[in-house]
Amino acid sequence: MKQALILADIQYDFLPGGALAVPDGDEIIEVVQRLLDPDNPYDLIVVVQDWHPEGHGSFASAHPGVEPFQTGELGGLEQVFWPDHCVQRTDGARVAESIRDSVDGLAKAGQKVLLIKKGQNPTVDSYSAFFDNARRHDTGLNRALTAHGVEMVDVVGLAFDYCVKATAIDSASLGFKTRILLDGTRAIDPSQTARHIEELKRAAVDIVGSSRENHV
Repeated sequence: MKQALILADIQYDFLPGGALAVPDGDEIIEVVQRLLDPDNPYDLIVVVQDWHPEGHGSFASAHPGVEPFQTGELGGLEQVFWPDHCVQRTDGARVAESIRDSVDGLAKAGQKVLLIKKGQNPTVDSYSAFFDNARRHDTGLNRALTAHGVEMVDVVGLAFDYCVKATAIDSASLGFKTRILLDGTRAIDPSQTARHIEELKRAAVDIVGSSRENHV
């Protein structure tokens, strides 16, 4: 069974010191590095990058009087309005250097690597690596996984309760056997993790406690 590893949004704005830092987000770096060992079992590594234009509609700063983390509506959907983050070509949008270096090394050694950029439409937010939140835009990831013969997908990255969760649910809905490796992700709001896990299980996403189980 061919496998893909999806690295969701491991970017500086989601790491400590970033504009939208995920609590303890840096703790996943060592875990992800282990998954990127040259002897990894994956047939494809997918690097996902949040890539917003300036003034994106999901930014609180784009709406006068709105403060970060307030909720409202964007494009007909309920929306959390975020601090400006992962703006195209800024340092905060860069993938963490250690992860980027490991992926580059694997690519040079012949590992198949795919880069997916999402969140470029300013009128709708985009958590999933497959579609925007309104499913108006398809990133091409589904077609790429299918073209590579992938049947099983592991997801790690930031943040568990948003982009990782949305990516995994879409993956399972498209027919891929999908797992989240919990030690390879962290949540913006850890107090809600149990609720999100139950939602993921209902969506046929498997939850694996440790990435050391990734060979099963």
